Amino acid sequence: MAALVWVTTGVALWHFIVFIPDRFWAGIVGALLGAVFGAVATGAIAQAALGKGIGETGIETVLFAVPGALLGLLLIYAIGVRQEQKLEPVEP
Repeated sequence: MAALVWVTTGVALWHFIVFIPDRFWAGIVGALLGAVFGAVATGAIAQAALGKGIGETGIETVLFAVPGALLGLLLIYAIGVRQEQKLEPVEP
C-alpha cells in the first residue's frame, strides 16, 4: 500500500506543473516520470530507514514522498532548461 501512496502523491503534485512554463525534459511525460520516481525513491528510503514494511501506511508515508516528487520535478526541469539553452543559436 505504501508504494501506491508514493505514486499517487507524485501524480498529485505533478498536476500543479500547469502553473510552470513547459521547459521540462521530454515535456509533460518527463515531468510525470520525474515526480513519480522521485516520490517512490524518497518514500522507499524513508520507509526502510524507519524499519516499516511496504504494507504499513500513515500520514508520514505521504510526507516522505513530497520532497522526492519536488526534487524529481526540479531535476527534470533543470535538464530541460539546460537542453533548451544548448539548442539556442549564439549570436556573434
